Amino acid sequence: MSQVSFGNTEDLLQYIDDTELEYATIGFIDYQGSIRAKYVSRKKLLSAINAIGFPLATFAFDAGDSLLEAPHIAERDDQYGDSPARLDPSSARILPGEDSRRNLFMLADFIDEAAPYCPRSLYKRVFGRCRESGLTMVHGIELEFTLFNESPQSAANKDWKGLQTATRQKTYYSYQQQLVQTDFYNDLMDACKTLGIDLDALHEESGAGFMEAVVSYGSGASIPDSAALFKAHCKAIAAKHDQLASFMARWSEQADGQSGHIHMSILDEAGRNVFFDPEQQDSMSKTMRHFIGGLQKLLPEFLLMLAPNINSYKRLVPGIFAPISAEWGIENRTCSLRAIPGSPTASRVECRTPGADANPYLALAALMAAGLYGIENQVEPSQQTTNNAYNNQTPDHLKFPRDFRDAIEMFSGSDIAREQFGDEFVEAYAGTRHSQAEQFQSFVTQQELERFFDLI
Repeated sequence: MSQVSFGNTEDLLQYIDDTELEYATIGFIDYQGSIRAKYVSRKKLLSAINAIGFPLATFAFDAGDSLLEAPHIAERDDQYGDSPARLDPSSARILPGEDSRRNLFMLADFIDEAAPYCPRSLYKRVFGRCRESGLTMVHGIELEFTLFNESPQSAANKDWKGLQTATRQKTYYSYQQQLVQTDFYNDLMDACKTLGIDLDALHEESGAGFMEAVVSYGSGASIPDSAALFKAHCKAIAAKHDQLASFMARWSEQADGQSGHIHMSILDEAGRNVFFDPEQQDSMSKTMRHFIGGLQKLLPEFLLMLAPNINSYKRLVPGIFAPISAEWGIENRTCSLRAIPGSPTASRVECRTPGADANPYLALAALMAAGLYGIENQVEPSQQTTNNAYNNQTPDHLKFPRDFRDAIEMFSGSDIAREQFGDEFVEAYAGTRHSQAEQFQSFVTQQELERFFDLI
């Protein structure tokens, strides 16, 4: 089906009038970056355009609906009642594979007293602050995932050991494997076309069953919307092929981590890329340097918004092309911040810190806030790293928190995080992460059994 564009409520109402729509899917984004949604009737949809409610307590659920502690949210929603939300007509998309009578999809943002806790609302607030400064943040997202010849049930039956990947060995940019997996690729690209997700690339990566998709550059909530929808539909299409797609940050110590790299640039009111200045060294403008300086200063404090799970920190280790500090370098992929200067249109900064498990709304909000802070406060970056960053003696202030608990503490104690995102969000989000850390503290791992069971 051809793409349909929705810009406002009038467009949405016109579409409903012009079609035989019986049901629509409406939902919201949780702290994991997943979409929680339900079917509603045409009548319910029309009444919900002005006002709707969802349980705020859902933000205290993890991916498997285990209830996490979330300060403020629990106090506001201890009876699991609905909090006010508003449908965003600009988020409307046509769903692939659905009958035309029920193929409309739309996201809602929590509003009023619930707004401080909502990831999509938070993204919009930070993006809006950039616009108030006369700047438009432009970003693109790369998502890595692994395709398995498994189902969720078969993986569970195997205790998640000995899983069969879609390819037997590493097949980076393998045309041969692309040909073999044409059905999966074509179904995924067709779904993206229907959803209005612009992909710059889709290819085999360096790992068994490893793949990467690149969501095209753009601005506003449509970019993280596209990332969240891509992940959901990629997993659904894999399931229809009797396969499983995982975006876990690192699914095995024998496998590399799976990233969610983010590329960023900034346009002024005339649409010019403010990162480019041919008069400066390497054509990097002072604005670009200050943007990098802000990221360097705040990435350690904001890391929890880019690495949200205990498993995220199994990826942030040396040797697997995942960064361990806030160093920067020109075209240096061993750094967290890869500067790509030199062109009036393509000058940008790539942040290589987020994993594929990152909530795209929170990751983008964190990076926008940090970069804008650097510009506003003219934060100078460190000397660029010109060698392998893993071999450097990194200054302490650039080092990332050592683990999940350290990241939670640093984020919770960050005055700048509270200024940028609000006390309510910082305490609620950090609370859910702390609760996850407490849960995993009591789990006995396979490695512990192998190491200690009969020897201690």
